[in-house]
Amino acid sequence: MKVYLRTLENEFRRHGNSVIAKGQKAYMKNHFEFIGLKTPLRRKLQKPFLEKAALPAKHELGEIVEVLWHMPEREFQLFAQELVWKYFKKPEKGDIDLLEYMIVHKSWWDTVDFIAVKLVGNYFWVYPEEIQPYVDKWMATDNIWLQRTALLFQHNYKDKLDTQLLQDMIDRLLGSKEFFINKAIGWILRQYSKTDPKWVKTFVDNTDLAPLSKKEALKNVDKYK
Repeated sequence: MKVYLRTLENEFRRHGNSVIAKGQKAYMKNHFEFIGLKTPLRRKLQKPFLEKAALPAKHELGEIVEVLWHMPEREFQLFAQELVWKYFKKPEKGDIDLLEYMIVHKSWWDTVDFIAVKLVGNYFWVYPEEIQPYVDKWMATDNIWLQRTALLFQHNYKDKLDTQLLQDMIDRLLGSKEFFINKAIGWILRQYSKTDPKWVKTFVDNTDLAPLSKKEALKNVDKYK
């Protein structure tokens, strides 16, 4: 594991660009440091580390993610979530604990949205009996990133999206002044409008959504009628 992480770090740092790093840091509102790897280059460099033969044992995953999450540069967290995805085609029950850790530490949209849509979405698809307990838990917190995850995990569910669950979550968040919550409400409704534009239009017409949520929700409704 140590060799795996050290080799990855050396490869990333060897290709870093301080000018790019400065721009990336500014784009992310100075929340994180960067090595200065644009996404195409980062993915090219990390590809050998994500090949099946190179992957660490599953029981080491939590420790590896924690190490990567503690590293100051954002590229390591972006790599970590894509590493986790390699194991989440067939997640094990209890893996949700690792996802919660990733959501609530170093939280920002660039990691949380990937975790919500791909990792949590796939976990709950495999273990639907865990949806309600965790959604209730997350919605009861003041953590906007857990709440955003609860809103977005059904992003790719299409006609399997639970509209009653989504409606209940949105109703509980009505009146929020938080940009990332209102944006997520609009985003998930816009995505579902590809499947059922009539439901989305009716819901928006009958719900006192924030202007941002409403604007996002209805952006493409007419296209999918």
